[in-house]
Amino acid sequence: MVSELSLSKNVCVIGAGPSGLVAARELRKEGHRVVVLEQKHDVGGQWLYEPNVEKEDCLGRNKFLEVHSSIYESLRLVSPREIMGYTDFPFLVKKGRDMRRFPGHRELWLYLKDFSDHFGLREMIRFNTRVEYVGMLDYGEFKEDLKWVVKSREQNNGKKEIEEVFDAVVVATGHYSHPRMPTIKGMDTWKRKQMHSHIYRVPEPFRNEVVVVVGNSLSGQDISMELVQVAKEVHLSAKSLEITPGLSKVISNRENLHLRSQIEFLEEDGRVVFADGSQIIADTILYCTGYTYTFPFLDTKGIVSVEDGRVGPLYEHTFPPSLAPSLSFIGIPRKIIGFPFFESQAKWIAQLLSGKRRLPSWDEMILAIKEFYQSRDASATPKHNTHDIADFEYCDRYADHVGFPHLEEWRKQLCISALVNADANLETYRDSWDDHDLLQEALQSPHFTRPLGVQDFTV
Repeated sequence: MVSELSLSKNVCVIGAGPSGLVAARELRKEGHRVVVLEQKHDVGGQWLYEPNVEKEDCLGRNKFLEVHSSIYESLRLVSPREIMGYTDFPFLVKKGRDMRRFPGHRELWLYLKDFSDHFGLREMIRFNTRVEYVGMLDYGEFKEDLKWVVKSREQNNGKKEIEEVFDAVVVATGHYSHPRMPTIKGMDTWKRKQMHSHIYRVPEPFRNEVVVVVGNSLSGQDISMELVQVAKEVHLSAKSLEITPGLSKVISNRENLHLRSQIEFLEEDGRVVFADGSQIIADTILYCTGYTYTFPFLDTKGIVSVEDGRVGPLYEHTFPPSLAPSLSFIGIPRKIIGFPFFESQAKWIAQLLSGKRRLPSWDEMILAIKEFYQSRDASATPKHNTHDIADFEYCDRYADHVGFPHLEEWRKQLCISALVNADANLETYRDSWDDHDLLQEALQSPHFTRPLGVQDFTV
């Protein structure tokens, strides 16, 4: 349903990472007045690399983290650049920069800077400004009139606090910053070094150490392969000993890299005892156990909560039924081709706020959420994986809500090709691939050929 009257709202976007930037653009495109509050000195969010992590708690237990980015120095993208990028601003190769298909993290940050400059987004952003409180102003019976109080603090202006009122708030703070920690017997009394990969940056501090890496996800694998170059021993502890051929190949080629079962308990003297009864004396335990969602600034009177990694209740991972569309979340879903999905979220949010589109009724949204949770339970999906999508069809159905184009077939196939190649060739897949036909199809698509004012495109 499209309203004849397009409404202009005052909207606060929290965060200037990939999801916040595209939200700002789409909101302004719909005629809204937008302020973006960003706690760091530049755009990029997670992709704004922060080498100085000494000020951060090793296990990331603080309510407000000092360090937002979890990027380590050597990190390269796990997806080819062709599938990254927004639909009207492709992630092109630029001369004089990192021209690899799987570039390093700095190249993606530069892409986000290019995106911001191209669409004039910086004028909407207040940098070095941390949001400390977001709450409802006189929440009553009519949510159409709901407004939000936002309190923020300028870090470079005597830490001055500013209080403002907005018609709507878009939370775009990302999901790879706040560590998700396991519960292991003896963690609190283990005397040696423990840290989360959130603050891992370079391997040198682990030289000649015996290191236990907990978790064999992408970061656990990447960091383990880097640590074996300097550490005395690296023990990769995983829930399951069934691993990909690529990881198996890496372990067989490294005398000092060992696959271990889960940690059973830790002893004060430095012993790490595994579930199979084996044990070692370790210097460091590095937890590559993923991240959880946290919104320490957000006060919704209990309407929205985070329980074991599930943000809810959210309709389509975006809208809390009782507060939508004045409160929305963008960038919650994982295991998707992120930038196009964030773009579709941003368009939907912007058009709902302008009155061009309407959400289903509260009852319909709540029913949809219940059915989704039931489907997750039926498939034995852990609650902390609620927002893991891994489904192209869902992304296309989501796009239908706003008339956004479906993911191109070449984009889907390139994504699958990269995942398959990584499983088989963990150490080489970023520099050796066999998807040339798909690559040519991608480069010939309108996504790469429409004029955008980006001059240095090289194939």
